[in-house]
Amino acid sequence: MSDGLVGPLEIKSLAFGGSGVGRFDGRVIFVPGTVPGDLVWVRLTRAKKRYAEAEVVRFEQESPQRCQPACPVFGDCGGCQWQMLPYAEQLRHKEQIFRDSLQRQAGVSEELITPILESPVEWHYRSRVQFKVHLRADGRLTIGFFRPGSHFVVDVQACPVAAPVFNRILPAIRELLQQSTFAAQISRIDMEVGVHEQLRLVMHYSGRDSAGLIECLGPLQQTQAHALFLQSGSKSSLRHILGPRELQIEVDSPPLQLAYGAGGFAQINLVQNLRMVEEALRLAAPQKGWRILDLYCGMGNFSLPFARRVESLVAVEEHAGSIAQGKLNAQANNITNVDFIARPAQGACAAYSGERGFDLVLLDPPRCGAREVVADLLKQRVRRILYVSCDPMTLARDLKILLDAGYRLIESRPLDMFPQSYHLESLSLLELPVE
Repeated sequence: MSDGLVGPLEIKSLAFGGSGVGRFDGRVIFVPGTVPGDLVWVRLTRAKKRYAEAEVVRFEQESPQRCQPACPVFGDCGGCQWQMLPYAEQLRHKEQIFRDSLQRQAGVSEELITPILESPVEWHYRSRVQFKVHLRADGRLTIGFFRPGSHFVVDVQACPVAAPVFNRILPAIRELLQQSTFAAQISRIDMEVGVHEQLRLVMHYSGRDSAGLIECLGPLQQTQAHALFLQSGSKSSLRHILGPRELQIEVDSPPLQLAYGAGGFAQINLVQNLRMVEEALRLAAPQKGWRILDLYCGMGNFSLPFARRVESLVAVEEHAGSIAQGKLNAQANNITNVDFIARPAQGACAAYSGERGFDLVLLDPPRCGAREVVADLLKQRVRRILYVSCDPMTLARDLKILLDAGYRLIESRPLDMFPQSYHLESLSLLELPVE
């Protein structure tokens, strides 16, 4: 160690969160932008008793695993963490992170964790992107993404993980706004695309001359047909200007058309979402006579494919707008055996179990997991649980609670929804042995 530097530090693995992991003087050190095989000198940015976070000062040796990132601003932009790794290596590390989390924290046997389901597309897969907008003091408009840990907008000309339609329309938006008086009053542009390249734009606009902004953006329709919304604050301020109010995605086979509105939620990798729903159906193997409870159901991504295979399904989501959309989606697809209910997930199992109970509870919680809901399921002694997770750490925590209470893990499978980043989804099926 010299001049406040630590090293040379050999990076041995990758952590959930994207950082490389090494050890120095008995302490774990997390270093963003590194990969296994790198030998680096670092400067500590945060130090704790058992671990530290650091930044690279210089490379003593670069890992042979490295490849050339596709994006010219990779490392400066905070959108991706692992473009410097070939996709096969990304998958290998994601699967290992997932296995380690479940084995160490929940005591899951290795043979119960099946290989990661790769994404069919590793580039241009994002169907939703939030572009940040900033007018610099020198008058130049920057449109892109925040630098990690800051609100500095890194300018991007095209994003290699964004849907091609976004990259086609971005230059036209940049030119129109740069030449206008509206650029300083726009903080964000949300772009979303559905099946058949339906495009939706949401402009986050703080000015008062909405009519002038709409006129300014008029030539965009010559570049790409789209729907346009303006938003001046919270989602309640969303205002529809032109084009369809909803986008459609497809799930299941034969296809179900699911719509979602501006400000709503759909998975960002539509091709992989199809496979995730298919994998959930395979894993749970729903039967005609079953009653199912779907918690955190959104607009019906899992609810409707499962409902068409069982006797009845109760779908619960706290956001009333998603429930309203779920009802419309059920009606549009002629599915009549599902009840969409707007309420918190906690307590829903007890409220709707009835005398018969549920044959399966499906839950797809946010990153914080479902600790309180898991406690509910234990009280109800639910026969089967299909847990969809976007965070292996909170999944491992919740699985341990269920396993300690007598549940048996049938299978857990990671799947890659977010190539070029550390994020991953997973599906885990648990059963309560018959007493």
